Amino acid sequence: MRLKNLSLACLALLASACSPPSPPASTQQEAVASAAGVTKPDEASLADGGFEFPAIPPIMVPSLVGSGPAQKQLEASMQALIDPVAGISVRPANCATDGGLVNESGFTNVDAAGNLRRIGKEGVFEVASDGSGLAVTDEDVVQVNPDGSGRIVNGAGTFEVKADGSGTYVGEFGHIALDGKGGGSWVGDFGSIENHGDGSGRWVGEEGSIEVRADGSGRWIGGPEGIAENRGDGTGTVGAVAREVRMAPLPPLPPAGRFPPLDKFRPSGAPCGFVVTLSDKVLFDFDKAQVRADAGKVLDVLATALGKVPGSAMEIRGHTDAKGSDDYNQDLSERRALAVVAALRQRGVAQDASARGYGESQPVAPNTVDGRDNPGGRQLNRRVEIFVRT
Repeated sequence: MRLKNLSLACLALLASACSPPSPPASTQQEAVASAAGVTKPDEASLADGGFEFPAIPPIMVPSLVGSGPAQKQLEASMQALIDPVAGISVRPANCATDGGLVNESGFTNVDAAGNLRRIGKEGVFEVASDGSGLAVTDEDVVQVNPDGSGRIVNGAGTFEVKADGSGTYVGEFGHIALDGKGGGSWVGDFGSIENHGDGSGRWVGEEGSIEVRADGSGRWIGGPEGIAENRGDGTGTVGAVAREVRMAPLPPLPPAGRFPPLDKFRPSGAPCGFVVTLSDKVLFDFDKAQVRADAGKVLDVLATALGKVPGSAMEIRGHTDAKGSDDYNQDLSERRALAVVAALRQRGVAQDASARGYGESQPVAPNTVDGRDNPGGRQLNRRVEIFVRT
């Protein structure tokens, strides 16, 4: 089914698409007419007067995208947000599996256990280290529990999924309920289907009422004969005035499926330290790599704070906006990173720190908007980051 990109995720779900099959009208068996104790009809009579039980359609199990749509909102929300007025900010650092810094702003809060909380224009996200959590966006509400159960709500419908595979869906394709044990029901434009999970079931819809029992017997009301009764023992009757015939027992209904577990959230990296970001206005004159004299007080406070972090590795990272050539910006970012390392070493810290320039390759804001210069965005991109690994 579709859930808005399920269309929460299907907290999403719930956000990817699934479509129900149209109820088929194929047959499950062919009745062989013959009168009990009377002469058997010939083959021509069977072809002309025979009838077919329509097959009861299987109950759809929609594809779940789980946290997918909300995950995208979560990733979009984790763009670096730096205050150009204050000129300095601190955020948690996330690292990829190779230990490298993930270039994005952190959640509002990351605790020691790796539980993340983020509040922004994209929504509210509370994600545990095991991938379970809650996301509330303008499109989805996604709740994923540690056992894969949860709830997804959006404009396309609502999913309630339990760990045992049972659950419900209510949306554009109707109402689907699964018990996780092979039974379930589906009510939609085509009518209603019941699967009892033991081989029996019922479909009431465009073909009339078709019932299949676990012992191979069944009944069809509304077909070409008006009514057909299958006893499940090789005999049955057809017609409003019952006519005895031979009938093969009806095959059992296959079990209904189960709802799959919901996809969990994927936190972007693991907490690995913090990043101090300094606007270039705090440290440098325009297009210069020499630390300004009036930046000394900021560096004194910063050095004192960094000196209280024991056993940490540190990388000073220079960044520029996109004005000028790539080579020029790369060189400027490297010289600025080296200047900050030197200033911190003069203050007794960062003795083992490395310095690296990234030029204009890692912007945190657009340098242009609709083809026009974006001074505010460029200001955010001109920065020095101090990545402290803890």
